[in-house]
Amino acid sequence: MKGWKVTKLGEALGGRQFEFEQTGVPYVSWNESILRNKTILETFKALNGEVEEESVRDSNSAKQNETLGFREKFEAKHRAADGHYVRSRAEMLIDNWLYMSEIVHAYERKLPIEEDVYCDFYLPVGKVYIEFWGIESDEKYLERKRVKLDIYKKYGFNLIEIDDADIQNLDDILPKKLLKFGIQAY
Repeated sequence: MKGWKVTKLGEALGGRQFEFEQTGVPYVSWNESILRNKTILETFKALNGEVEEESVRDSNSAKQNETLGFREKFEAKHRAADGHYVRSRAEMLIDNWLYMSEIVHAYERKLPIEEDVYCDFYLPVGKVYIEFWGIESDEKYLERKRVKLDIYKKYGFNLIEIDDADIQNLDDILPKKLLKFGIQAY
């Protein structure tokens, strides 16, 4: 698609959809208040190298740890083929699958919202988030899962969910799930 299309989150932040009269190319106009949005300012700083991603995470870690505590429990020590360090063998298999399928992805990217929430994987093409749900027997983990699912729903984010049963069948499962968001794997 040529031009820009406002997302649901963009609309919530004051974005308005327009179209150039002569060309029909869509564009988005923003209210000046967008320039004061904390999440957007942090993103611009990170893109310009003004803030290290780790320092952003460290500043948010106290709040995250109170509610989630997940990052302390599971260190990112599994190295994927693309160099990402991930927290589990299953995440390594997902990361390797995305890499070998030549699908650009980020690992543990902060969601573009005020809440301090990180996804497992983010695919810029299609604006798709992937969550791997691995510890279904832990009550704290299940609560964290419920909270994250509510956030994905609240903001209307594109989400693919993967569980333990899917890991051995990624070649069958991921292409089908990705295609629903217009991402072709092979």
